[in-house]
Amino acid sequence: MGFEQKASPLAVIVMGVSGCGKSSVGARVAAQNGMPFLEGDQLHPAGNVEKMAQGIPLADDDRLPWLDRIGEEIRTAQVASQGLVISCSALKRSYRDRLRQAAGGRLAFVFLEGSRDLLLSRMQARQGHFMPAALLDSQLQTLEPPTCEANVVTVAIDNALDDIVALACQGLSGMAIRGGDYRAG
Repeated sequence: MGFEQKASPLAVIVMGVSGCGKSSVGARVAAQNGMPFLEGDQLHPAGNVEKMAQGIPLADDDRLPWLDRIGEEIRTAQVASQGLVISCSALKRSYRDRLRQAAGGRLAFVFLEGSRDLLLSRMQARQGHFMPAALLDSQLQTLEPPTCEANVVTVAIDNALDDIVALACQGLSGMAIRGGDYRAG
């Protein structure tokens, strides 16, 4: 099940703390909707990856250049009249607003929400990722859930992956997002 892109192409940020499944869900949402997927972690400056790998939480000053790179990717896709799905933690409202501004309002978020225990178990089970499970609590402390923001679909991660993707696409299909208009339709 996909979603209909209304007006100009839509950018979608699949967001949440580490371990919530941003990459898996984002790739599947993109594939089901014929859109490219971009792994936001690949846009982190090397210094950010090194900090996180050492168990040092990122500060706003670390995240802002990364968010700006993501914003540039969104703008590039929109100039090319192409939709885009990106994974990005987008933990604070100010980060999401920065991304909304970069997208000129044509941006939706899929917030993947889960319990600390589930997130921790997922982080401990994965291999080869630079983000240690020790940073989960700092991410949860930084997280400002987008509960009252427009154009956000919240999906519980305790569902099966197919169900999470279906719920995300269903929620996105119910939005009327146009340039400069942040209200859900």
